[in-house]
Amino acid sequence: MPLSKVEAIALGGFDGMHIGHQHLFDLLGEKGAIVVIETGYANLTPATEREHYTHYPVVYYSLDDIRHLEGEEFIALLCERFPHLQTIVVGYDFHFGKNRRYSHAELGKLFSGDVKVVEEVCLEGDSVHSHKIRAKIQIGDISGANRFLGHNYSIKGVVIKGQGIGKTDLVPTINLECTGYLLPGEGVYAAFTRLGEEEHYHPSVVFLGHRVTTDGSYAVESHILGETIGSYENASISFVKFLRKNEKFDSLDSLKNAIENDIASAKRELRHLSL
Repeated sequence: MPLSKVEAIALGGFDGMHIGHQHLFDLLGEKGAIVVIETGYANLTPATEREHYTHYPVVYYSLDDIRHLEGEEFIALLCERFPHLQTIVVGYDFHFGKNRRYSHAELGKLFSGDVKVVEEVCLEGDSVHSHKIRAKIQIGDISGANRFLGHNYSIKGVVIKGQGIGKTDLVPTINLECTGYLLPGEGVYAAFTRLGEEEHYHPSVVFLGHRVTTDGSYAVESHILGETIGSYENASISFVKFLRKNEKFDSLDSLKNAIENDIASAKRELRHLSL
């Protein structure tokens, strides 16, 4: 849909595109768009990753480019971009304009159309915010983060060379370098891995952390369950369940036994799931 035909927009940072954000999007109607104010700190859905979690067009404004605008100037900017704008949807804590001194109350006064304010969204008695999702991810609470997100937390990366001992002494893995994303706490996870530009995801067991049993370096590794894979330039990981913390083992044999247990656990967690 051309932006010139947009009649409703949702305004916000929208890092994570979580269930709270989705409540805003639900009010957009058929001719809606999402306007992201990009602060440069998005690490749940960095850059244009937000677009994977909505069917609406997404327009980005850098905060550095608009932070100097007064409220009237900001509204004028939006109305110029969206000439048929009738509705603006924001969250209860939305602020805008120079020094963030304008709230949704001022927005209602400055904009001649309809302003819809979505109140705080709670899940199981806890308010849903991106900073809480980040906290859950950092401690490995992927299940909790996913509940708040409304989808599995995912990262993308470039395939890089690993230690070289996986295929010979342990299990074969894809090693990733993931920039721009908040990485989950160190440990082992049941996950799905998408290889290259394939449409489907493969059940997998993923390790993130320092290889304390071998060379001590930090790694993001995915082992595809029950499949032999080829060579790929990039991959995506969709996290499902935390399995165990990172541990140091006395030998490669002990590490391999632990990995075999991880594989069995991941199979149990993923057997009735698919992406």
